[in-house]
Amino acid sequence: MRALIFPGQGSQAVGMAKDLAAEFPQARAVLDEVDEALNQKLSHLMAEGPVEELTLTANAQPALMAASLAALRVLEAEKGLDLARDVACVAGHSLGEYAALAAAGSLSITDAARLLRIRGEAMQAAMPPGAGAMAALIGTDLTGAHALAEEAAQGEICDVANDNGGGQVVLSGSRAAVERAVALAPSKGIKRAVMLNVSAPFHCRLMAPAAMRMAQALAAVTLNPPRVPLYANVTAASVSGPDEIRTTLVEQVTGTVRWRESIAAMAATGVDSFVELGAGKVLAGLVKRIAPGATAVSVGTPADVAAFAL
Repeated sequence: MRALIFPGQGSQAVGMAKDLAAEFPQARAVLDEVDEALNQKLSHLMAEGPVEELTLTANAQPALMAASLAALRVLEAEKGLDLARDVACVAGHSLGEYAALAAAGSLSITDAARLLRIRGEAMQAAMPPGAGAMAALIGTDLTGAHALAEEAAQGEICDVANDNGGGQVVLSGSRAAVERAVALAPSKGIKRAVMLNVSAPFHCRLMAPAAMRMAQALAAVTLNPPRVPLYANVTAASVSGPDEIRTTLVEQVTGTVRWRESIAAMAATGVDSFVELGAGKVLAGLVKRIAPGATAVSVGTPADVAAFAL
């Protein structure tokens, strides 16, 4: 059984989807649709940079979705991939959940692009620059991360943002609280704790204004039942009803991305092959740590497409 998985912020890179768009009209069509939806030559920014502009949250989020859907359309055209026949379920890391929904036919690519532009802008606007922070903990589990966050909070916000698996957990919250967590980490037996270069404290309670904005935006778009189940970040379980999907997408803005549990839950149903679509290879690497018996490949270039086999 096969699952399609879709990367989140941090996987963006100048040049992503450029070669796919040059070689395959199906990829070019996706990028053109996103450009038109946003009234912006996002595809040019993806291809040529500058990296500082591509990395802006409001650009990175729709760009990553565009790269993922471009790769999917090429696999459908070149390799005969059929979602209903060949795929058991989909999941996406943070913003990748929107790409997963577009892949499953729940959202149109146009609506996904516009929602991600709103999401990126809303997350950026939720906190003054520099007031929040995020940190990666290496060599701990969810229980240890929660205990560290609770001790470091001291009346401020320090939440678990991502449980990525493979001993990697990310904290998010008020800058001072996250810095305290990093300072405390060695005394808790955590191998490494490093501040992340991010523009806002994603997936924590400080993002509540952005969650409200997304509730409004999601209420205004059509969501269809996905053609295959989506494993939602905040529940690590499959969802298929449009209202339930809307709810989980709103909760995701402030909630923990339960990626480790999501991969484990898919594997428990018999999924033994994971295909990461779009930019980078981060998720495939995590899968190999979470579900050692499963295979994981990344498809984001023409060479990846050529090597892919159903």
